[in-house]
Amino acid sequence: MNKQKMVIVALGGNVLIRENEKGTAEQQWRHAEEICRRMFPLIEREHNIVITHGNGPQVGNILIRNETAAAMVPMMPLDICVADSEGGMGYMFQQALLNELRRNNLRRFVVTMITQVIVERDDPAFQNPDKPVGPFFKKDRAEQARREQAWEMIEDSGRGYRRVVPSPEPRRIIQKDMIKLLAEAGHIVIACGGGGIPIMKDNGGDYVGVEAVIDKDRASSLLAVHIDADMLIILTRVPRVALNFGTPEQKDLDRMTLAEAKRYLDEGHFAPGSMRPKIEAAIRFLEAREENMPDDRETIITDSEHLAEALQGKHGTHIVRDG
Repeated sequence: MNKQKMVIVALGGNVLIRENEKGTAEQQWRHAEEICRRMFPLIEREHNIVITHGNGPQVGNILIRNETAAAMVPMMPLDICVADSEGGMGYMFQQALLNELRRNNLRRFVVTMITQVIVERDDPAFQNPDKPVGPFFKKDRAEQARREQAWEMIEDSGRGYRRVVPSPEPRRIIQKDMIKLLAEAGHIVIACGGGGIPIMKDNGGDYVGVEAVIDKDRASSLLAVHIDADMLIILTRVPRVALNFGTPEQKDLDRMTLAEAKRYLDEGHFAPGSMRPKIEAAIRFLEAREENMPDDRETIITDSEHLAEALQGKHGTHIVRDG
């Protein structure tokens, strides 16, 4: 059996569509090629690699197409929109990685896994949908959506009305064993796109899709536990985690223990919707007590520009279980 380290790399939701960009295919291809080049040091180390990614801009665009073309073609539910984005983004990463492998005369296969993630029917998130998705609506269309589609709608900062959906906790990743087997065989696996497709069991025991979204960092952390990962790498917009971020007292951190990460989280140093879910993901991964998980596992949080240095211990924030 391959004894190489098992590494999960979690890419941010804006990795392919950047702020102030239209998100053309050409722009997304360029960013896919860039991020795959920057991940290449992992491949050169012959690690077993699983790549996860966000999908917010892509699903947003799919939902806008849904709304715009509703009079011409049937609207698709959110779980199918997530699956569509998993396939499309996976294709772009997959092709960019294969081209980078070819340029470097390396032979590894790359596979995109359309990933289903079980959530629980009684998750509190279903009673309090709070994740905005899709386009802005005028008031009359928002009221129509409430009546006819039973959508939860909120007014968004004077810009119009948006749909909000639940963001439940991921509980089990259906394809976890396949992902692990493929990665251990040396193949690069792209999985849990957008946090994965949320599903649950109906009263007859069959799987059904759910109108919800799953946080990418939570899903990545759960997958890292499921497949006994040695390392969880979370790539974000900043090179290091910081205390008092954005203030004159900002302090960048090279290293944190699990206990320190929990204390800083409790002290409110990490903003919701930004660094907080990444620290929470790191804590869940490092706290897990699964039988086959390595004791020396760690989380690295950095930006893609400094990934190579972070792997050498020269950059990023390294979060470990003990001091």
